[in-house]
Amino acid sequence: MEFNQEVKLATDPIYKKISKVMPEIEWAVHAPYIHKINKLKKEKNAVILAHNYQTPEIYHGIADFSADSLALAVEASKTSADIIVMAGVHFMAETAKLMSPNKKVLLPDMKAGCSLSSSITGKDVRLLKEKYPGVPVVSYVNTSADVKAETDVCCTSANAVKIVKSLGVKKVIFLPDDYLAKYVASQTDVEIISWKGICIVHDQFNENEIKNIRKNNPGIKIIAHPECPPEVIRASDFAGSTSGMINYVKDNQPKKVMMVTECSMSDNIQVENPNVEFIRPCNMCPHMKKITLPKILDCLENETGEIIMDQETIEKARLSVEKMVAIGR
Repeated sequence: MEFNQEVKLATDPIYKKISKVMPEIEWAVHAPYIHKINKLKKEKNAVILAHNYQTPEIYHGIADFSADSLALAVEASKTSADIIVMAGVHFMAETAKLMSPNKKVLLPDMKAGCSLSSSITGKDVRLLKEKYPGVPVVSYVNTSADVKAETDVCCTSANAVKIVKSLGVKKVIFLPDDYLAKYVASQTDVEIISWKGICIVHDQFNENEIKNIRKNNPGIKIIAHPECPPEVIRASDFAGSTSGMINYVKDNQPKKVMMVTECSMSDNIQVENPNVEFIRPCNMCPHMKKITLPKILDCLENETGEIIMDQETIEKARLSVEKMVAIGR
């Protein structure tokens, strides 16, 4: 696609915003796609929702709303658009469909999955409920609709602790992230029955890496996602959800910071916090990186990658997500 004068004029304001994290030669490749996608979504009354782990050209270039999983679920329920394009992974597109069952929800790459979501099935949850009768099930939003349909209430990393406390019980089945379950257990008096799922991005971080970063960067603030191993969280200055990490940087404006999470987060938040220096030993999510501008354009042009679910699953799974949204952060 050609980077011509029309494209340059239309996309210059976006590039000025992200120029610190993207070289001009790379922008010339992305800009024509951004221009065409932004025109096409208006013609089709489509909205693009993007997760924080998306690359800057998606996050800042074409997204109508960029946020964490909880906020994306809320936005999906409120949109008046005819088409929702989810710049994220499969469970996020499913969740958008649950919240807007009458909308056409598209995912640019149907193979964009999640190690947490693939670690557990609805059948697994049913077996757990048989083993622990009467114990409520809290499932991380990083799960399939099949799992959500067997769940009492969903949660995100932003409200996991609040939701577990809100149940007012002594024991909870918490699925599927083992590290997040350990974090919730450390923050509550509730007995947590966990599953052995992990996020392949956050599981790669280790305590020695954190110590070396701190040694080589005096005064740095290290903030970790609760999907990280417990020893990584203990070695960090702050642990919080995706939105919590963003707010920490925004509110505290540390001179130097490391976000112990997916790589693109640092690039995206750098744009909005130009006075903060981001140290970037980070790990990429191979699933999130399946979502690209050419795939988004193709998906929007041809309306491919539609999320289809039966009505019974939608109705059952939607209840657990609605409870999560009602409880809030």
